[in-house]
Amino acid sequence: MSKAVCPLCLHHCALEEGEVGICRARIGRRGGVEPLYYGKLSALALDRVEKKPLRRFYPGRMVLSLGSFGCNLRCPFCQNHRIAQPDGAPAHWQEWTPQALARRAAELAGRGNIGLAYTYNEPLVNYEFVRDCARAVRERGMANILVTNGTMEPEPWQALLPLLDAVNIDLKGFSAGWYRRLGGDVEVVRRAIAQAAARCHVEVTTLLIPGENDGEEEIRALCRFLADIRPDIPLHLSRFFPHYRMRGRAATPVETVYRLVEVAREYLTWVYPGNC
Repeated sequence: MSKAVCPLCLHHCALEEGEVGICRARIGRRGGVEPLYYGKLSALALDRVEKKPLRRFYPGRMVLSLGSFGCNLRCPFCQNHRIAQPDGAPAHWQEWTPQALARRAAELAGRGNIGLAYTYNEPLVNYEFVRDCARAVRERGMANILVTNGTMEPEPWQALLPLLDAVNIDLKGFSAGWYRRLGGDVEVVRRAIAQAAARCHVEVTTLLIPGENDGEEEIRALCRFLADIRPDIPLHLSRFFPHYRMRGRAATPVETVYRLVEVAREYLTWVYPGNC
């Protein structure tokens, strides 16, 4: 039996009929690869834009935020692992069409809503649904926000970017070895950031995990990379708290976060501490 290869991310999962990919959200079906959870939402909430986090894009406004299921990385510190790395088929979800979500976003404009945000799990494993929602939202003149790990191949990424108004990309560190442990590739994320910065508003988040990605030289290298693209890209340096498979680890000291924020400000105009 021939296998269909998923084109979305670096894993290029080759799937037989009924087989599910590494992301747990894409399935071999009818000779191709389809999203397993198209239209199935794990969460839908009206959030502050700053919660995404975005600090330099419509501050003080709200955005209707949706999540689904699955992720193409395997981060042991995942704060949303129950939906990002589901163990078997999820028991509960809400079913929505792109048109219904766009209509709901417009209905909430009176409460300060600017559009839709794709977030909570890794949205891009449900690429077709994000694309279709983004088109429906754009037709209503509203904004599309994407919160992503940036682990996406260039062709689908470039095709989606014209529909996006703002992106927060989770740059999980700046070493190849650390990314390999997470099941990813730092060069893929670097490329995604550079491509996005040429098309829409971009902010970057790095969760500082003690002993893993919080070295001063690593943060300097990360910031030099961002500054070479544009020094006004906002960077969020966030504090880690023990979670998921890292419950036995210590939280990031607050003083570490603020020290690295000062280091980052040597290179970047906008740097924000998170979770402090």
